[in-house]
Amino acid sequence: MKPLVSILIPAYNAGEWLADTLRSALAQTWERKEIIVVDDGSSDETLPIARLFESDCVRVFTQTNRGAAAARNHALQLSKGDYIQWLDADDLLRPDKIERQIAALRETDSRRTLLSAAWGYFNYRTERAKFVPTSLWQDLSPVEWALRKMNENLHMQTATWLTSRELAEAAGPWDIRLLSDDDGEYFFRILMASEGTRFVRESKVYYRVTPAGRLSNIGASDRKKNAMVMGMKLYVQYLRSLEDSDRVRQACLTYLQNWYLTFYPERPDLVAELQTLATQLQGRLEVPRLRWKYAWMKPVFGWKTAKWAQTALPLLKSSYLRRWDKAMYRLQAVRASADGLT
Repeated sequence: MKPLVSILIPAYNAGEWLADTLRSALAQTWERKEIIVVDDGSSDETLPIARLFESDCVRVFTQTNRGAAAARNHALQLSKGDYIQWLDADDLLRPDKIERQIAALRETDSRRTLLSAAWGYFNYRTERAKFVPTSLWQDLSPVEWALRKMNENLHMQTATWLTSRELAEAAGPWDIRLLSDDDGEYFFRILMASEGTRFVRESKVYYRVTPAGRLSNIGASDRKKNAMVMGMKLYVQYLRSLEDSDRVRQACLTYLQNWYLTFYPERPDLVAELQTLATQLQGRLEVPRLRWKYAWMKPVFGWKTAKWAQTALPLLKSSYLRRWDKAMYRLQAVRASADGLT
């Protein structure tokens, strides 16, 4: 019998997107699937919209607001699948995403093979999604994957992975302490338990770019910064448990340096923690540099303003592009409706 795939969707105030996400899950050409939605105490129309899709294939549950990681753990406990497909409530899967990944498995593969896929980011129109290949888009051993992630500051989007239940059980639950990058930490543990990744280029995920309030945005939140440093320490620990070598230590130092600006200079306590960790890695973190576009602002307006500009201005540009794409999306919908009436 073909394996059962559980598509698990944590949802919080995702009323604008959830219907499209559920349609993409239902449209999967892999027939043996179950879809589980866990509403994390939403205050908008998320739960009523999810209820509209309830069927033998789609089950909907709700809980008091405890965060995305807790919702994911709840969904996993409720699932029965041989394979797990995580799907955030604003993202989309290509119809053959799961089928292509399972087809890529060989007879000699064990349940410890971790399947990944291509992903592209979009605002509203999926036909304009940008798929930008990275060095992670290939078959890799756990150590090589982790080294490339740390050295090049890369990641794979949550929905790209198709994980066997054996791997999920070996990795353990999502860490509810992590308020940002909880998916990165979770899949790092999945990776460590795996025999390596199998990349399936034809299998695709559409990653929606949503406003700055999204889970992955750290911003000025001290709680998220605390959690981020906790996650960074775990990354270093995990990679060094796979291999403790000069190249690993250098990759870890590069990773810490790439994120150092997030905490410098506003959080001297976290800066000190990261410097201590760098010392343990036989290195030292340098005072972070602003990108050339914003570095000129530092002597004129000061460090704080220059750093704000480097963080905020790209978000403003992204917001403008998102609004424009939304307008074009709605215009296309109106034209399609008019064409349907003629």
